[in-house]
Amino acid sequence: MNTPICDFVKQYAESRMLRLHMPGHKGIRLLGPEELDITEIHGADSLYEADGIIRQSEENASALFGSHTLYSTEGSSLCIRAMLAMVRQYAAHKGMPFRLLAGRNAHKTFISGVALLDAEVQWILPRESDSYLSCAPNGQELEARLSDPASRPTAVYLTSPDYLGGMIDLREVAKICHRHGVLLLVDNAHGAYLRFLPQSLHPIDLGADLCCDSAHKTLPALTGAAYLHISHETDPFFKSHAKDALALFGSTSPSYLILQSLDLVNRYLAEGYREKLEELSEQIQIAKVRLTAHGYRLCGSEPLKITLAAKSYGYTGEELAAELERVGIVCELADPDYTVFMLTPQIGKEGLNRLTDAFLAIPKRESIKQQPPFIPQCEEVLTPRQAMLAPHLRLPVEESVGRILASPSVGCPPAVPIVISGERISPEAANCFAY
Repeated sequence: MNTPICDFVKQYAESRMLRLHMPGHKGIRLLGPEELDITEIHGADSLYEADGIIRQSEENASALFGSHTLYSTEGSSLCIRAMLAMVRQYAAHKGMPFRLLAGRNAHKTFISGVALLDAEVQWILPRESDSYLSCAPNGQELEARLSDPASRPTAVYLTSPDYLGGMIDLREVAKICHRHGVLLLVDNAHGAYLRFLPQSLHPIDLGADLCCDSAHKTLPALTGAAYLHISHETDPFFKSHAKDALALFGSTSPSYLILQSLDLVNRYLAEGYREKLEELSEQIQIAKVRLTAHGYRLCGSEPLKITLAAKSYGYTGEELAAELERVGIVCELADPDYTVFMLTPQIGKEGLNRLTDAFLAIPKRESIKQQPPFIPQCEEVLTPRQAMLAPHLRLPVEESVGRILASPSVGCPPAVPIVISGERISPEAANCFAY
């Protein structure tokens, strides 16, 4: 597979032109990659008006993913905002209310996108069996929520895989959505690789209309590299509006280092990646069986994640992470309940064996019985837009009870927010915050 962006930039770097354009480093090495860091000079194309080398590269990615695929150099965050903007435009085009039914474990970018675009959101709430990071819809509940024309949303928005590796039956969800004329949007930030399994589990192949992938999370791409995928089966409206929607929120100076990374990943995916992925997936499955036999409790079904429910082994998630860091292994996430590890073929069998051996060397202790308090449903007082754009102040949690949450101050992972912007903070919510 060709790499038009990389080829152009390499040729330009080797030409030793006097760079009297941005960036200010002029191609002179300071960090290292400066000679390959350019702007939209003649021949370099333009990300949001692509008709040259970027368009060629995006067509390569489209062929690989079986969809209309566009690049983002600002992660899945940009793609999520663009998806929401397109749904707003689509709703107006169809004379429908801009209404979304969303899993509560949404990335904070979804919340800010809802505020910026003034969307009406109905929430799919977590069950008591769900964690702070998971919220899988029940098919029966979804059918019921979409059956009433008066409250029917324009789109359902879900996160799959979630942060713990939980995966939703998107094929079934897509059937329910499309039976009622509702779009399905998926935050697939953690699942770019799912397309390349022996049996694809990628949202587009399972029936999603739109989805985003963070290439940098599970593929060998630079941080910020992401894809916006549009199904060939969905309304052509989205294909024709996608670039404008990305440009609405995207920087006018997209990173050419990240674009080259996406360009080169196309070749990586086309040349032997499926075989490497299948081999590693099988090895991970064997490792999971060994860990389970040793007494660990594992969560989620995502092939490239190992998620440990740490308390059943006698540790908090942070304690397990600390044990592994002592032997030079750094996890993706550690909280009181879970420790999450993200694997890719880049670590090789040697890396997986090193991780497995480290797990098996940790002695099992008596299980910890304390469980997290259940997240309460709080009273909605304002819309997210009203709350996030209002004057606000920062208070200790214990002084915030009875007040309205302005803006979420959590980290970025897709999680179930204890309180959404515009909701009143209850004593039960404050207890969850403390936990």
